[in-house]
Amino acid sequence: MRAMAIPVLSRFAGAWRDLRAFLVTRQRHQIVFATLSVGICVLLVLGFYHDSKFPYQERVIYVQNWPANRTDAEIIAQQKVERAQKQKAMAERQAAYRRLAKMTGIE
Repeated sequence: MRAMAIPVLSRFAGAWRDLRAFLVTRQRHQIVFATLSVGICVLLVLGFYHDSKFPYQERVIYVQNWPANRTDAEIIAQQKVERAQKQKAMAERQAAYRRLAKMTGIE
């Protein structure tokens, strides 16, 4: 049994001539769309390459572990504290947006 022959790679000049001969037979719109499709593929690959260079930042999410025997009063008290904190943060955020609106002349 003979080993399979490896095809000889063509020289660059020959490949260039073949490409030019092929492109000469194409219509203008075919060349434009072929160029656009190759460009979009290159942009996607470059985008993924660029995105892979950003450092990964881990987000740690802390979860509170509550005892199973908490009373309803404890739960309600904790909810009131959390609600007050949330309302305070929302009021601060709204104030920041109002300041931004005044600075930009929206309000």
